This record gives sequence, C-alpha cells and structure tokens, in this order.
Amino acid sequence: MWELLAAVVVLIVPWTPLLAWIAFWTFAVNWVKLRETLARGGWIGLALIGAVMVLVWGSISPGDGAFDFFGLRVSNYVEKTVYVSGLFVIMFLAGAVQLSGCCAGCMNFEEPVLIAESHGHDSDHGHDSGHGHDTGSGHATSGSHGHGDHH
Repeated sequence: MWELLAAVVVLIVPWTPLLAWIAFWTFAVNWVKLRETLARGGWIGLALIGAVMVLVWGSISPGDGAFDFFGLRVSNYVEKTVYVSGLFVIMFLAGAVQLSGCCAGCMNFEEPVLIAESHGHDSDHGHDSGHGHDTGSGHATSGSHGHGDHH
C-alpha cells in the first residue's frame, strides 16, 4: 500500500506547479470580467507580461541547447517562448472551460455589496440648515470646521 502511495506522490509532485496553474485559472479567476478587460485592451498588458516572462526565464535559466521542438534544435529564448505560449494556451483553455459553464457549481463570483463607510456626513455633512453652516455654499462658517459644536 505504501509503495503505491509513494509511486503516486513521485508521479504527481513534478506536475504540481502545472496543476496549480490550471486550478488557479479555472477556479480563482472571474473570466467574465477578465474577458471584458482583455477586450478593452488588456491583452496588450498580457502580451507584455508574457514577453517579460520569456526574457526573465531565459536569463535566469539558460537552456543547454538540447531542446528538440519537432525535430528542430531551438535557442534558449525560443524554447522559453514555446513554454510561455503553452502556459498561455492552458490559461485560455481553463477560461474557456469556466465560460462554458462546466464548473459553475464550484465557483461563486458574486461581487459583495459595499456599503460606504459614513458617520452621517454626506455632501451636506448630514445636517439640516441652521446648525453653523452657511446655507448658500454648503460649507461651515469659520471656526466650526464643518461639524458645529455638537461633537
């Protein structure tokens, strides 16, 4: 029994970052909002992030030249571009799965209703006229700093 568990752990552990990537983009991102953001020009930022990923990854971890891409030997940065493109494809596939409704039972992206914090002071400071405010401008008279003497 322990041998089977050890074999499963040895098989799954190297794939943990990729599984976390898939889980994040499938369950933690609201793709309805992200799709709208990308359509409004956010894709430019995403493309720049991808380019920076390639440059940083290629600089930190230079390849040994042994990457074989369908029979072609490619350079370090081309290799990293292939990997980053693959991560982006997986990201968009996870978004497509979420947008199709397959995972609707697992997610709830309802926005919470935010109640503005206010201690009774809105545009007219929460007061009716005649409590130390100049009725013409909506501002307090000099010396009362907007709250009168009731605090």
